[in-house]
Amino acid sequence: MSVPSPIEKAAIIATGDEVVGGRTVDTNSAFIADRLASVGIETVCVLVVGDYPERIEWAWHQAIGQADVVISTGGLGPTADDLTTETVARVAGVELVLDEQQAERIRGFFARVGRPMPENNLRQAMIPAGAEVIENRLGTAPGYRLWIPSRERACLAVVLPGVPREMKAMMDEQVLPWLAASCGSGRVVLSRTFQTFGMSESAVDEALAGVVDPSEGRLAFRASFPQIAVRVTVADRDEQAARRRLQILGDRVAERLGHAVIAEGETTMEEVVGELLRRAGKTLATAESCTGGLIGNRITNVAGSSDYYVGGVVAYSNQLKQDLLGVSRSTLAMFGAVSEETACEMALGVRRATGADIGLATTGIAGPGGGTAEKPVGTVAVALAAETAGEDTVRSKTYRLWGNREWVKTLASQVALDWVRRHLLGLDPLEATFGRRTRSVQ
Repeated sequence: MSVPSPIEKAAIIATGDEVVGGRTVDTNSAFIADRLASVGIETVCVLVVGDYPERIEWAWHQAIGQADVVISTGGLGPTADDLTTETVARVAGVELVLDEQQAERIRGFFARVGRPMPENNLRQAMIPAGAEVIENRLGTAPGYRLWIPSRERACLAVVLPGVPREMKAMMDEQVLPWLAASCGSGRVVLSRTFQTFGMSESAVDEALAGVVDPSEGRLAFRASFPQIAVRVTVADRDEQAARRRLQILGDRVAERLGHAVIAEGETTMEEVVGELLRRAGKTLATAESCTGGLIGNRITNVAGSSDYYVGGVVAYSNQLKQDLLGVSRSTLAMFGAVSEETACEMALGVRRATGADIGLATTGIAGPGGGTAEKPVGTVAVALAAETAGEDTVRSKTYRLWGNREWVKTLASQVALDWVRRHLLGLDPLEATFGRRTRSVQ
């Protein structure tokens, strides 16, 4: 039996009745496949199975026949339907053994939180004989890795818990570094990731046609709503050559996509906006209607946001728009709550009320009801108020967004934050091509 080197192909198994039944969305497999691609490992299949030992065993046999490494998530809990470990041991032809160190760690976890430990939690300390533990610093279930023999060569099994937070930390901190160091091809695999907003995935693909020749590197796209990530990857036995080529190709990608690139790396729009506000020494206040405080929530999810975010008003009713933001009764009567005129007065009102440098406002129809022929569901007006040459200026734009209520709210918050980004970069927000523009007021 020979150990596969290099590891080039991976299979992923997601275990759980809740995943098969659609009650839980399998985000774990997408995360794992993306991370594997970053070190040059191709995912050839993803298998999703319920909590039945014969089905889990079938999935493992299928995966082993397709891949050099199989990564499994789920089924490591303490209950009777958590069957992954005993199935993996059976497939590998080994016994289960109690890992005393993990048993003590689990006992210590319960002692620290002041709760009695159910005896069935010790099931999580049972691992296949010969397996190496992958520590779980965020939960009780350890992961592990072991080589499973097959007819021609061994397949590496990596077994992780299904809790996304735990799995992600274990992948990034232990599994990926080990794979890169122990099972690589001798090639250096490097990548750059660009976060984009304002272009559809097909538009991004079209814009980058011919930018990267397959002999130079590889482009990959990932729709991570509401952003689209573009990753360029290169591989070379010479690390310096790989770095030089990656720099050239990445710069080509960034140049071609222009201002649609909001950041490099795994960065969110709110992080980008926060850093720009901090650098400029500016403050922001928000007035939200259809987004219901989502913009403020996203901004305050970033540590240190109190440096630049002074606060916000969620004014859902017309009365509150008048009382707290100073929107005039005549504006509401003439143009309606969902209008650029109302959005402009909201942005000005929150800026003046808080003393912030920038006032940002959203008003719209998130649906599913409330739309009209003139203002269908998805109509959203965005306005930004700031000082220019000593005077208050307000700019606004109306968009036709799509999707269900949650999508419309998320897109509206993203569009509004992009307005702040563009304003701070000296770009014209009205030139952004996202959505369908219906009109604008300056």
